[in-house]
Amino acid sequence: MNEIFNTINVLAEKYKDYTANNLSKLVRIKSTSMHEKDVQLELKRQMEEAGFDEVKIDGLGNVIGRIGNGKRILAVDGHMDTVDVGNIDNWNFDPFSGEIKDGFVYGRGTVDQKGGPAAAVTSGKILKELGFNRDLTFYVVGSVMEEDCDGLCWKYLVEKEKLKPDFVISTEPTNLNIYRGHRGRMEIVVKFRGVSCHGSAPERGKNAIYMAARAALEIEKINESLKQDEFLGKGTVTISEIKSGSPSLCAVADYAQFHLDRRLTWGETKESAVAEIEKIVKGIDAKVEVLYYEEKAYTGLKYGMEKYYPTWKIEENHPVVVAGVEAFKGLFNKKPLIDKWTFSTNGVTINGYYGIPLIGFGPGNEVLAHAPNEKVPVSDLVAASAFYAAYAYMI
Repeated sequence: MNEIFNTINVLAEKYKDYTANNLSKLVRIKSTSMHEKDVQLELKRQMEEAGFDEVKIDGLGNVIGRIGNGKRILAVDGHMDTVDVGNIDNWNFDPFSGEIKDGFVYGRGTVDQKGGPAAAVTSGKILKELGFNRDLTFYVVGSVMEEDCDGLCWKYLVEKEKLKPDFVISTEPTNLNIYRGHRGRMEIVVKFRGVSCHGSAPERGKNAIYMAARAALEIEKINESLKQDEFLGKGTVTISEIKSGSPSLCAVADYAQFHLDRRLTWGETKESAVAEIEKIVKGIDAKVEVLYYEEKAYTGLKYGMEKYYPTWKIEENHPVVVAGVEAFKGLFNKKPLIDKWTFSTNGVTINGYYGIPLIGFGPGNEVLAHAPNEKVPVSDLVAASAFYAAYAYMI
C-alpha cells in the first residue's frame, strides 16, 4: 500500500491549484438553502470535467457523481448550501470573492462546507488516473438544504433515490481529524393557552405569559441535570424564542409559546426529551410539539421531515474508523486525532436513522463555520483529496 499512498500524495499535490480553483468557483456562487441551483450546476460540471463515470442531479437537487460499479458503495458527502454572511461589516474581505492568497481560499462556504466536495472531486480525478478497479463504487454527493434541515437530503437519497451506501465519509470540517459522532438535536415548541380579560382587572383572566415564564424557569433548572456521555458530552436545552398574543395591549395575554433548542447526548431520545417537558407543564393548559420541516427545494419539489435529529456515534474500533486511521497514517506518517463535532451534520440521518457506518474528515476548522472571515488552508484541501482517495483503497 505504501506505493499507492505515495502516488496519491503526489497527485493530490499536483492538483493543488486545480482543487483550490474549483473551490474558488464554488464560493463565488451564493447558495443559501433552497437556492443552490447555480452552484450545483457548477459542481456537476466539475465532476464531469474530472472524468466521473456518471453525474446526475436528483429530484431534490443533490448532485451525485459515480466512479466504478463495485458491489460495495462508499459515498463522500458534503452539503453545498451555506448560511448567509450576516453583518457584512464584520468581514475583512468580500465573502464571495473566492480569492486564493497566502495559502488560503477565502469566502463563505470555504469551511462550511464547499471545501469538502471540492476536495472530493479531486479524489475522483485521482482514482480515475490510478485506474481504480476495486469491487467498490465511489460516490461523491453534493447535498442540499442541510443548513435548513440537516439530514433531509440523505432522507431523500435513501428513501427516494434508493442510494444506501455501505460506508460514508462526511466532509464537514474536522481540522483534518477523524470524527466519529456528535450529539443529536431536536426543535420543540411549547404552546400555552390562557384566558383573556381587560388589563385593568387581570385577576379575571389567566395570563399565558406567566404560565410560560414559570415553565421556562423550570426548564432552566433541568438543563443542569441532563445526561452526560464521556465522549459526546452533556445534553442541553435552552429557550431560543418566546412569543405571546392578546386581543390588545390593554388585555391579559391568552397565548404564549416558546421554542426549545434541545441537544441530545447518548441515551437521550425524542420520547425522553418530550417527556421531560410534558412533566413540567403537567396540569397546565399547554401543548408540547416536535416541529416539522417542509419546504420547496430549488427543483420545485416539496419535501420534509420531523425536526428530530438523532444522536450518533461510531465505536473507535469499528472498521470504518480503523480504515480511516490506517489511511491517515499511510498518507501522513502520524496518528490522527479521533474526536467529534460540536454541531450537527447529515450524520443524523445517515447513521442516526439508517445505521450506515460513517466517519467525518474534512478540511478547515469548525470554529469558522457560520463565522465572518471564513477561509480554508489549501494544504487542508490537498490532504482531504488524498484521504478520500486513499480511503477507497482501505475500506
